[in-house]
Amino acid sequence: MVRVTSFWYRLARSARQLGRSASPCHIQNSVYFPVPGKPLFWVASTLKDLRSFPERARNDAGQELRRVQNGLEPEHWRPMSAVGAGVIELRIHDQVEHRVFYVAKFSEMIYVLHVFPKKTQGTAQRDLEIGRKR
Repeated sequence: MVRVTSFWYRLARSARQLGRSASPCHIQNSVYFPVPGKPLFWVASTLKDLRSFPERARNDAGQELRRVQNGLEPEHWRPMSAVGAGVIELRIHDQVEHRVFYVAKFSEMIYVLHVFPKKTQGTAQRDLEIGRKR
């Protein structure tokens, strides 16, 4: 949530500081706006797995997922039709490569399916199977 202080609240506060009164009908404390974007749904242990990444990889993954939440295309990605229709693989480049599988084609939320460090050139069959299952 983002807090926005209204003009009338600031005006009333200034008037009180000067010893004047302001009309109470114009005083509004604050307005809260929800942060825009689709919510994330972390399937199974994906959030715990992401938290085990090194700090830089975690930050990069978070920034890429935030872009997706706001309707933007991530910077480093590729479609993973081997896992399922609409599945996208985020590529996190660090000392060790990390990957995030997600589906964003549904209007209600983004489903994070699988999060893992990548140790070989190709994606391991085990990781593809986990993504398919979820």
